Amino acid sequence: MSDRRISGFKPTGPLQLGNYVGAIRPVVEGQDRPTTVFVADLHALTVPHDPRRLRELSLQVAGLLLAAGVDPARTVLYRQSDLPAHAELHYLLECVASYGEVHRMIQFKEKGGGSGTRLSLLTYPVLMAADILLHDIAEVPVGRDQRQHVELTRDLALRFNERHGPVFTVPRATHPAVAARLADLADPTAKMGKTNTSANGVLFLLDPPDVLRRKIMRAVTDTGGEVAYDPDTKPGVSNLLEILAVATGGDPVRIARDYPNYGTLKSGVADAVIALLEPLQRRYYALTGDDIEEALALGAERAAERADATVRRVREAMGLTSGRRAPAGTRATPETASAPR
Repeated sequence: MSDRRISGFKPTGPLQLGNYVGAIRPVVEGQDRPTTVFVADLHALTVPHDPRRLRELSLQVAGLLLAAGVDPARTVLYRQSDLPAHAELHYLLECVASYGEVHRMIQFKEKGGGSGTRLSLLTYPVLMAADILLHDIAEVPVGRDQRQHVELTRDLALRFNERHGPVFTVPRATHPAVAARLADLADPTAKMGKTNTSANGVLFLLDPPDVLRRKIMRAVTDTGGEVAYDPDTKPGVSNLLEILAVATGGDPVRIARDYPNYGTLKSGVADAVIALLEPLQRRYYALTGDDIEEALALGAERAAERADATVRRVREAMGLTSGRRAPAGTRATPETASAPR
């Protein structure tokens, strides 16, 4: 069985500390195994977006992955839209998927349904399946909230293989042991995310040190002055302890004993987060746009060989041509050309 793994990063907002801890760092640490990483810019089209901002964020995400330690010599890193095979396999898999199974995906239920909803929001789980199946991926590291998408991918792969022969590797979801689910500093009941309504409680990877410190020092805490790790009764303080734990590799329960009050805890968290992100920021700002584009182009070239081979197998299994173009100079004549009926 293949031991390839894949991770995608959607450029819908600046990456933040939770992305680094939960997704980027595991990718970097797991590069001893065949790994594919892509900037999922096609997925960003499911909601209203600014084209210029999308291009900027796509380059920023790729640059941060490189700065964090993703090695293009070992890991296939590319931009999704640079590989036409994604879009082609997406459509071919739509011919295997049913309306009912994609309509019940949780994200569409939460975000879709209005008359202005883009059709791509409904069908993007099939594109996600194409992302995975293109590369013969065996394991897909996801959070529990994404397991439904991997199950759909498995269903489509199994159904296709049953109808058309053993074309796809059937993947499975894995749930890596990651650090705590980081919460918004301004609202400890909400997840820290790159698209939160307010940026005041989100620690973005490219926030300057003074901004990081200001956000942390203004973090919401809890009643009483005792520093203790208790997510149920002290969500604010517990979140700070979890951030400190992921930044230093410690245990939040033991760390709590080292801080006599909230002020010293916040200062300690700020120092640790700044120290964690300083090398990443330094490496990021040393990269040029050409450096990033060159790495993405190299990755797309490497990814295309496997992806195009997968699409050829799928086309042939479904009764289409292999996709190779006709020799130059040939064209359809009125006697041979006809419109689809």
